[in-house]
Amino acid sequence: MDQPTLALAADARERFLLDIAEVVPDARLAELHFFPPLRQGALETGVAVIAAEPEDPARTRHVVFSARYRWTRKGPDRGKWEHEVVAEADAPLITVEAVVQGVKARAHEMVEPERMSGDEARTRIAELRCRSTPQ
Repeated sequence: MDQPTLALAADARERFLLDIAEVVPDARLAELHFFPPLRQGALETGVAVIAAEPEDPARTRHVVFSARYRWTRKGPDRGKWEHEVVAEADAPLITVEAVVQGVKARAHEMVEPERMSGDEARTRIAELRCRSTPQ
């Protein structure tokens, strides 16, 4: 990828991460798995699987979320951004890896999704919020 393409990919990932943090409080993030974005014509689509700590600390099962974005990169709707983050299941953390592998297999994806720990996500979210907050 050339530099402008890398910058656009980074911008989409950052925006996606902030969108996820709007739905799942960053304090609850346990791990995130980002699949490589798929570009088809004017559209770019990204998918992630997220494991979050349960709201009730007495519970041992994590909440598994699916997240998607669709970004129109070209054409009359250029810049349009849609996203959704949906709680799909409660499962032990070890099960999340099986979910990720299932998504990978269904997408015929050859590349491993990028794994981000909850700590890494919280650090990145804090940096992005500071950067986007007027001084």
